[in-house]
Amino acid sequence: MVSSTPTSQITLDGQPAVLVRTIGWLTLAFLVAFLINNILLLGFGVPSGREFFSDPSIKNLIQPLVYVISFLSIIYWVNRTPNRTLRSDAIQITNFNTYFIRACFFSVLFVGVVDASIAWLRVESLLPVLFNETVASALLRSSFIGTMIHIPLIILGFIIALFSRTLGFFWLALMIVGAELLIVISRFVFSYEQSLMGDLVRYWYAALFLFASAYTLLQEGHVRVDILYSGFNSRKKGKVNAYGSVFLGMMTAITIFLICLWSKQAIVNSPVMNFEVTQTGTAGMYTKYQMAAFLLIFAITMQIQFVSSFLESVADIRNEPGKREVAPISH
Repeated sequence: MVSSTPTSQITLDGQPAVLVRTIGWLTLAFLVAFLINNILLLGFGVPSGREFFSDPSIKNLIQPLVYVISFLSIIYWVNRTPNRTLRSDAIQITNFNTYFIRACFFSVLFVGVVDASIAWLRVESLLPVLFNETVASALLRSSFIGTMIHIPLIILGFIIALFSRTLGFFWLALMIVGAELLIVISRFVFSYEQSLMGDLVRYWYAALFLFASAYTLLQEGHVRVDILYSGFNSRKKGKVNAYGSVFLGMMTAITIFLICLWSKQAIVNSPVMNFEVTQTGTAGMYTKYQMAAFLLIFAITMQIQFVSSFLESVADIRNEPGKREVAPISH
């Protein structure tokens, strides 16, 4: 487990590291710009910049301008704060990533409970009993549930994450155990089982493992072979971590990110745009499209954390004060 260094012990100003900070922040700016352009393309039909060469119009310049503005903003900010330390940047990035992960956990917790409840009412034909014909019919459509129920619950999760300090790992793990126990009891005691029960467990399991991966990276909890690494001094460890963060971590995460969003038919864009459901149809939960998006969240959170790890590793090479101390993992 990693003992985080108190913010008061981190100095904001130190020796300039403009190039390293620019590389790290530009990587994050690319993620933000790509996500914005993906929304512009899918939600508003704004064409990609490639079409500017065949049709040089203002509309075809919007997406390239998003990249230019994002990159120039980062370059301007980094050069305005040349003495800001790498560790302070790393802490800022990690704090945002922690909030984002926490918000995602609360979101899937709320969505899982509510969607499973609606699915059970749907399977047991109780929707017409509790709601009028219009609402009951709407609750059969994944597009309605996605926009009118899931999205508000996700927003609620992000709001609660602002005031909560727990990441939600334990709550979600406890809910998974409870859902599994419910399946066992209902199957072997009452001979009752519905596909939605398995959907709920898979939904939460996917969230638990994919969302927690970036936090595990921060805590240095991933499996590693450290026969040589454990004998290195702080500077050598920093070099290994820096190169590993860039060439093994960031490159892998950005590849997954691009595969997820490269086109309208990409493995995340297509399911999300169509609110895709499982083959069980109305008998199961309407969360398959979100499980596809989990892979994108995994890539984003890992990329953010690898950037933070890269900055912190270079800070170790430079012997910046405020290094996090890692306690040995007990077995």
